[in-house]
Amino acid sequence: MPPSALPWLTKSCISSSCVADSPAEAVDSAILWSDGASRNNPGPAAIGVVLKRPTGELLASDAEYIGKTTNNVAEYRALLRGLERARALGVRNLEVRADSELLIRQLQGQYRVKNAALKPLWEEAKERLSHFASVRLKHVRRELNTEADALANAALDQAGF
Repeated sequence: MPPSALPWLTKSCISSSCVADSPAEAVDSAILWSDGASRNNPGPAAIGVVLKRPTGELLASDAEYIGKTTNNVAEYRALLRGLERARALGVRNLEVRADSELLIRQLQGQYRVKNAALKPLWEEAKERLSHFASVRLKHVRRELNTEADALANAALDQAGF
C-alpha cells in the first residue's frame, strides 16, 4: 500500500510518532499492528506501528529508521515500540497482529529463540506483554498488515534507502 493511501500519514508521522486526540481515560482494548523492514537483510531497517481501537479508530502510529540490522531484529523493535505506545495510552487488553511468523511463534513459545541477538529483545517483549491484563498474539498475512508495512517502508524511503 503506498503511503498516499493512508490519509492520516504525514511526513512528521514517519520521523516521529503520531497520536490521535488522546483519550481522556484509559483505552480498554486495542489492536497493535507492527512491522519491521530490512532492505538487503541485514541492511537499512525501519519499523512501523499502528495502534487502533477494535472499531478501527486510530489511536497512534509510529515509524522510524533504526539503522542497519536484520528483518527479525526490526520486527522485534517494532513490537517493542508498539507495546510502549499501548502502555502509555493505558491499554488493558491488547491484540498484537504481525506478519512475522517467527516473532509470533517465539512469543507464543512454539519456536525457540536460537539467535543470540533476538534473545534480549524476546525477553523485553515478554516482560512488556506481562503488563497488560490480556494479550492475544496473532500472525497475519503480509497483505493484511499494509499500514504498518507502509510506515516502515516510508521511513526507509525518507532515510534515503
